Amino acid sequence: MSNAAGYAAQSATSPIRYFDLQRREPGPDDVEIDILFCGVCHSDLHYVRGEWGPVPYPAAPGHEIVGRVTRVGKDVTKLKVGDMAGVGCIVDSCLSCSACKEDLENYCETGMIGTYGGVEKQTGLPTQGGYTSKIVVRDHHVLKVPEGLDPAAAAPLLCAGITTYSPLRHWKVGPGHKVGVVGLGGLGHMAVKLAAAMGAEVTLFTTSPDKVADGKALGATNVVISKDPEQMQAVGASLDFIINTVAAPHSLDPFLAALKRDGVMTLVGVPSEPHPSPSVFGLIMKRRSLAGSMIGGIAETQEMLDFCAEKGIGAEIEVIPIQEINTAFDRMLNGKVKYRFVIDMQSLKDEAAKAA
Repeated sequence: MSNAAGYAAQSATSPIRYFDLQRREPGPDDVEIDILFCGVCHSDLHYVRGEWGPVPYPAAPGHEIVGRVTRVGKDVTKLKVGDMAGVGCIVDSCLSCSACKEDLENYCETGMIGTYGGVEKQTGLPTQGGYTSKIVVRDHHVLKVPEGLDPAAAAPLLCAGITTYSPLRHWKVGPGHKVGVVGLGGLGHMAVKLAAAMGAEVTLFTTSPDKVADGKALGATNVVISKDPEQMQAVGASLDFIINTVAAPHSLDPFLAALKRDGVMTLVGVPSEPHPSPSVFGLIMKRRSLAGSMIGGIAETQEMLDFCAEKGIGAEIEVIPIQEINTAFDRMLNGKVKYRFVIDMQSLKDEAAKAA
């Protein structure tokens, strides 16, 4: 085991603070990464506050990780020391079930091991995420960050990017499609960028009139204020596909009504309480579908990174020192970020050096 530094919550009600932790020594198929940047995801906050179930405190979140490879095991071939690498929401899976064999490790039938909140196979210890100075991950689950991608702006691609890219690819969004995006936050702004880059005509739904200009700048052709019944009626039965990114309970019916016959709305935002049940008539009268989707497998995540490098796509970010993380959580809850916080992990390493 080797020493590392991090920020973790000690309970569901405590702020995130500095703590010392241990990382395992790299095994034959492991990659050690010096973390340079880590995105701040809404899931991080749900996790440390215990909103999704029991938490093994101390709990260090963070699953949008970009850094430099510092060590590799003897059997590792796809990465070398000095490479820019990424780690998303998965650090291990069985690699033998039907889902893993189809490059869908995110749906591993024995249960994928999350970057935080899981249990390491190698040590039996709880996994600790990217709010730390370094991480050791099985090589299969490490991504190569392409040349040309800004490492800070690339970090949120490892969760927000793949969470929105995967359903767009699964439902074969492309030129000629009319796509709706509900919500312009960390996920929503990536959905707008990606759908537009795929050639779709994008309609953004937002409750905030002050996001109209941003939505169009990010690639939306149309912006609809979803609180306005007339604007919602004007887009009725017009869209092929909707990706709903909102992580708060809300009525799904107005958005389902915007779908054409055989249209699909997929949910990627996870509220702490359930959405109200949609109207069955709203579904059956036009054979509409309501679906869900989560991140993506490792191969698809690499495909997404390569696509973003080709198209020049990164997240819209505000870089912060880790010492401001609790304030950042409060701002994120109140929608006061455009559109993703990213932690500069040098701030953690500086604090660790002073504490040494």
